[in-house]
Amino acid sequence: MENQKKQPLNKKLLAGAVALIAAVAVLAAVYFGTRPAASAGEKTITVTVAAHGEEEAFTIETDAEYLRGALESIDLIEGSESEYGLFVTTVNGVTADDSKQEWWCFTKGGEEMMTGVDTTPIADGDAFEITLTEGY
Repeated sequence: MENQKKQPLNKKLLAGAVALIAAVAVLAAVYFGTRPAASAGEKTITVTVAAHGEEEAFTIETDAEYLRGALESIDLIEGSESEYGLFVTTVNGVTADDSKQEWWCFTKGGEEMMTGVDTTPIADGDAFEITLTEGY
């Protein structure tokens, strides 16, 4: 009698696990199908850094596919690794001060980016802005 009670529960668990795996597969397919594509080959981008009332523009020629590679190729950024990629703390030698709630805001064409430097694809002619911002 006890064996009969366990059997429906096992079937429910198995069905739930299969449904979960299917949902994860669908979400992964949607993500990989809709994420921004990286551009291979040589490209030129511009990056403007603004901090403490000063602004400096950089022209970067790179074959990197993502923003991090381009910025690191000229030693423009530093930071610490996190589970989400590089957490940028220093740009062009200026380190954000946590005690002042400073952080680096990355924008592309004036629009705030929803991706980190590790996952932001770059294309020839792109223009990025990195601004030291105060206040969380």
